[in-house]
Amino acid sequence: MTLEAEVTSEKRKIGRVEFKAPSIVVICDTGETIYVQVEDASPKGMGLWMKDDRPDILGQDIIIVAETVIMYATVARMEKRPDGTYTVGISAKKFTKEVLEYLFSHIGSPDTVPDI
Repeated sequence: MTLEAEVTSEKRKIGRVEFKAPSIVVICDTGETIYVQVEDASPKGMGLWMKDDRPDILGQDIIIVAETVIMYATVARMEKRPDGTYTVGISAKKFTKEVLEYLFSHIGSPDTVPDI
Protein backbone atom coordinates (compact mmCIF):
# COMPACT_ATOMS: atom_id res chain seq x y z
CA MET A 1 0.00 0.00 0.00
CA THR A 2 1.35 3.42 -0.92
CA LEU A 3 1.41 6.34 1.47
CA GLU A 4 -1.33 8.02 -0.60
CA ALA A 5 -3.54 4.93 -0.27
CA GLU A 6 -2.93 4.82 3.48
CA VAL A 7 -3.90 8.49 3.87
CA THR A 8 -7.03 7.96 1.75
CA SER A 9 -8.11 4.94 3.79
CA GLU A 10 -7.52 6.83 7.05
CA LYS A 11 -9.63 9.78 5.89
CA ARG A 12 -12.56 7.62 4.78
CA LYS A 13 -14.07 6.73 8.15
CA ILE A 14 -17.47 5.88 6.66
CA GLY A 15 -17.59 3.19 3.99
CA ARG A 16 -19.25 3.90 0.67
CA VAL A 17 -22.06 1.83 -0.80
CA GLU A 18 -22.78 1.23 -4.46
CA PHE A 19 -25.10 3.93 -5.77
CA LYS A 20 -25.24 4.01 -9.56
CA ALA A 21 -26.96 7.17 -10.80
CA PRO A 22 -26.60 9.48 -13.79
CA SER A 23 -26.01 12.91 -12.27
CA ILE A 24 -25.44 16.59 -12.93
CA VAL A 25 -22.52 18.53 -11.47
CA VAL A 26 -22.62 22.32 -11.21
CA ILE A 27 -19.21 23.96 -10.88
CA CYS A 28 -19.75 26.67 -8.27
CA ASP A 29 -17.27 29.23 -9.64
CA THR A 30 -18.53 29.16 -13.23
CA GLY A 31 -22.07 27.73 -13.10
CA GLU A 32 -21.04 25.26 -15.81
CA THR A 33 -22.92 21.95 -15.72
CA ILE A 34 -21.45 18.58 -16.62
CA TYR A 35 -22.92 15.11 -16.68
CA VAL A 36 -21.31 12.32 -14.66
CA GLN A 37 -22.14 8.86 -13.37
CA VAL A 38 -22.15 8.30 -9.60
CA GLU A 39 -20.62 4.93 -8.74
CA ASP A 40 -20.76 4.91 -4.93
CA ALA A 41 -21.71 7.20 -2.07
CA SER A 42 -21.58 7.85 1.65
CA PRO A 43 -22.78 10.75 3.81
CA LYS A 44 -19.26 12.22 3.47
CA GLY A 45 -18.62 11.87 -0.26
CA MET A 46 -19.09 10.12 -3.59
CA GLY A 47 -17.11 8.30 -6.23
CA LEU A 48 -17.90 9.39 -9.79
CA TRP A 49 -17.12 8.32 -13.35
CA MET A 50 -16.61 11.09 -15.88
CA LYS A 51 -16.06 11.07 -19.66
CA ASP A 52 -12.70 12.15 -21.03
CA ASP A 53 -14.03 15.31 -22.70
CA ARG A 54 -15.04 16.95 -19.42
CA PRO A 55 -13.06 19.83 -17.84
CA ASP A 56 -10.46 19.38 -15.10
CA ILE A 57 -12.41 20.03 -11.90
CA LEU A 58 -9.82 18.94 -9.33
CA GLY A 59 -10.00 21.24 -6.30
CA GLN A 60 -13.26 22.86 -7.45
CA ASP A 61 -16.31 23.29 -5.24
CA ILE A 62 -19.32 21.66 -6.87
CA ILE A 63 -22.96 20.87 -6.32
CA ILE A 64 -24.01 17.42 -7.47
CA VAL A 65 -27.59 16.33 -8.05
CA ALA A 66 -27.94 12.54 -8.10
CA GLU A 67 -31.51 11.21 -8.10
CA THR A 68 -32.82 12.22 -4.65
CA VAL A 69 -29.47 13.46 -3.28
CA ILE A 70 -28.01 16.97 -3.50
CA MET A 71 -24.48 17.37 -2.17
CA TYR A 72 -22.15 20.35 -1.90
CA ALA A 73 -18.59 19.07 -2.18
CA THR A 74 -14.98 19.64 -3.15
CA VAL A 75 -13.38 17.51 -5.86
CA ALA A 76 -10.61 15.79 -3.90
CA ARG A 77 -9.33 13.35 -6.51
CA MET A 78 -9.41 13.06 -10.29
CA GLU A 79 -7.55 10.15 -11.86
CA LYS A 80 -7.38 9.22 -15.52
CA ARG A 81 -8.30 5.61 -16.29
CA PRO A 82 -6.55 3.55 -19.01
CA ASP A 83 -9.57 4.11 -21.32
CA GLY A 84 -9.22 7.91 -20.99
CA THR A 85 -12.24 8.42 -18.70
CA TYR A 86 -11.84 9.68 -15.14
CA THR A 87 -12.45 8.36 -11.65
CA VAL A 88 -13.41 11.32 -9.46
CA GLY A 89 -13.66 11.46 -5.67
CA ILE A 90 -15.63 14.22 -3.99
CA SER A 91 -15.69 15.19 -0.33
CA ALA A 92 -18.89 16.64 1.13
CA LYS A 93 -19.02 20.14 2.60
CA LYS A 94 -21.58 21.88 4.76
CA PHE A 95 -23.97 24.07 2.80
CA THR A 96 -23.28 27.79 3.09
CA LYS A 97 -25.95 30.46 2.89
CA GLU A 98 -24.65 31.47 -0.57
CA VAL A 99 -24.82 27.90 -1.91
CA LEU A 100 -28.36 27.44 -0.59
CA GLU A 101 -29.42 30.73 -2.21
CA TYR A 102 -27.93 29.54 -5.51
CA LEU A 103 -29.76 26.22 -5.25
CA PHE A 104 -33.10 27.84 -4.60
CA SER A 105 -32.70 30.39 -7.36
CA HIS A 106 -31.17 28.22 -10.14
CA ILE A 107 -31.45 24.47 -9.84
CA GLY A 108 -34.67 23.00 -11.03
CA SER A 109 -36.08 26.13 -12.63
CA PRO A 110 -37.68 25.33 -16.02
CA ASP A 111 -35.08 27.44 -17.84
CA THR A 112 -32.11 25.42 -16.52
CA VAL A 113 -33.35 21.84 -16.86
CA PRO A 114 -31.83 20.28 -20.00
CA ASP A 115 -33.58 17.80 -22.26
CA ILE A 116 -32.10 14.38 -21.53
